[in-house]
Amino acid sequence: MSNSKNELKAVDFFCSIGGVSLGFQQAGIKVLGGIDIDESCKETYEKNINAKFLPADVSNLKKEKVGSYFGIKRNQDDLVFVGCSPCQYYSNIKTHKEKSKNTRLLLADFQEFVDYYKPGYVFIENVPGLDKNPVSPLGKFKSFLADNEYVFDDDVLNAKYFGVPQNRRRYVLVASRIRKEIKLPETDRENIKTVKQAIGDFSKFPPIKQGEKDCTSFVHSAAGLSEINLKRIKATTHDGGGRLAWKDKTLQPACYANHKGHTDVYGRLFWDKPSPTITTRFVSYSNGRYGHPEQDRALSLREGATLQSFPEDYTFYSNSQGTIAKMIGNAVPPQLAKKIGESITKI
Repeated sequence: MSNSKNELKAVDFFCSIGGVSLGFQQAGIKVLGGIDIDESCKETYEKNINAKFLPADVSNLKKEKVGSYFGIKRNQDDLVFVGCSPCQYYSNIKTHKEKSKNTRLLLADFQEFVDYYKPGYVFIENVPGLDKNPVSPLGKFKSFLADNEYVFDDDVLNAKYFGVPQNRRRYVLVASRIRKEIKLPETDRENIKTVKQAIGDFSKFPPIKQGEKDCTSFVHSAAGLSEINLKRIKATTHDGGGRLAWKDKTLQPACYANHKGHTDVYGRLFWDKPSPTITTRFVSYSNGRYGHPEQDRALSLREGATLQSFPEDYTFYSNSQGTIAKMIGNAVPPQLAKKIGESITKI
């Protein structure tokens, strides 16, 4: 990491376990620390990122507190504010909107901090539906940036074109107050990393059975399967198979018995393609195409983390497999964040 006086510094709002912070560090940006309401992320963030974690609700956090805690000041040209707020409320995917209703204004809350501190740079990442929803806070945020002489570039990007072995579409915006132009990183559509390249080395990811628990920091642990789900995955052909190929029709869940859609549910990953989007439920065989390409189980925690582009020595601090899966699924892929960080530091 550079030690020059011109080194950029970042504060990571809604930091979770540090996906963006790690990627920014890899891009040569000094991460001062992160802010998140979820205190279960604190130990994982601090021990991996080696930076401060402020447990706080951004919607009622005092502006001055951020300055004193991280040692930043207003109108700081070498400062980057990261705002990857959870906004599933505006997602294109059909979700229970009531569950995510409380997070729908977090971008507006983040805007208040940008307005107060006027950092040199801003980066936000969010669900792809945010840019299409007419009632989302994004339009106001972009107007605010323009009114305050920020230039910006935004688009919906797929992480698979930036070295992440995962098909993950997200809305991304980068902005600068001190430059005449800023651009998102260019896509690389030739070197797409596959599931096989990411987790196919059995010397690193040895075969395990469903329900097997790895008590080391590597957490190569797989959730257990019910008797019926074990029968289902055994009946699913390897390398991308799905439920429509089951010869025993009694295996079909009642809700899908006469339904040709949702073919990814109870499916296996393809070896020669990127994985589907890693969600907080990737350890569950019944919640998407999360069956291992060959073994009769769902993805392990470490496999999911690797498909999110976390390094193999990134340690997740929790005794709960469900909590770790949530941490991993909610994170921004570090490799994508690294490319964004490089686009910000590029002169």
